[in-house]
Amino acid sequence: MQEHIEQATLYIISAPSGAGKTSLIKALLEHMDKLQVSVSHTTRAMRPGEVHGKDYHFIDVTMFQAMVAQQDFLEHAQVFDNFYGTSRTAVQGLLASGVDVILEIDWQGARQVRQMMPDAVSIFILPPSRATLEERLRGRGQDGDEIIARRMRDAISEMSHYSEFDYLVINDDFNTSLEELAAIMRAHRLRIARQASVHGDLLKSLLV
Repeated sequence: MQEHIEQATLYIISAPSGAGKTSLIKALLEHMDKLQVSVSHTTRAMRPGEVHGKDYHFIDVTMFQAMVAQQDFLEHAQVFDNFYGTSRTAVQGLLASGVDVILEIDWQGARQVRQMMPDAVSIFILPPSRATLEERLRGRGQDGDEIIARRMRDAISEMSHYSEFDYLVINDDFNTSLEELAAIMRAHRLRIARQASVHGDLLKSLLV
């Protein structure tokens, strides 16, 4: 039987801090097979409990700049004193093996990736209200009023770019939002091009 290579999909998922993106993606990975989050490269120091190659690829600034020069990043950015980037080689390797890939990046990174990979599917996650977003940020118990205020300003700026994305999910009820994300991905797996790639032999046999 002839083996067919799936045409996997690159998903860009963006959201303001506190919208629940990370929790939704974690649950999504538990619900769906052949789905993986891209592991970014960073120059920041490894934090306690983090694992190289799982949480991030931790590299020094010299290596990061060399990768930029070699155009090995789909997108990269500087956040305060640290650099972050998404490896083009790693993402393309996963897609070629039939694994759908999720990029957790902000709207600026999303814009860079869409320019390089226009077939990418982009999803933006919003909270149901500003009050809920602030409540979630305060619920973490990590930041004071000044930092919360700055995070809210950053979130409003981030949210203003929702219209640049293909899909919009409002994370009011977690399980509903999770099902909506899964529905987007299941629908893309049922497209003609992908189904023809996966079920090529069946389609031929049906038309003989």
